Amino acid sequence: MYAETEVSEKTVKKLPIPSGYKVLIAMPQIEDTTEGGVFMPDELKNSEETASIIGFVMKVGESAYSDKSRFPDGPWCKEGDFVIFRSYSGTRFKIHGKEFRIINDDTVEAVVDDPRGYTRV
Repeated sequence: MYAETEVSEKTVKKLPIPSGYKVLIAMPQIEDTTEGGVFMPDELKNSEETASIIGFVMKVGESAYSDKSRFPDGPWCKEGDFVIFRSYSGTRFKIHGKEFRIINDDTVEAVVDDPRGYTRV
């Protein structure tokens, strides 16, 4: 379901710095076809992007994971990780056509090595 997560240098220069305990996530591209080879129309791809559960950590706010009582084992993720989070989480926005989200640090549910093959149910 998920394809690439590349972000152009032009886009990287415009990325906001997440404030406080927020985490900036780059959303992966949704593939044009389903696993069965069926073409996905733009409306369906948009629905899948909106409900997406996987993203790439671009930046972490200065206060994220700093509360030792809430995060006694340290940060749940770091820049460069692929993470799973709840559907419809965070503030959505696009820069140069690429979708991003800003989520709370405690919204991260898991870290994954490779986002390909994951689907929401």
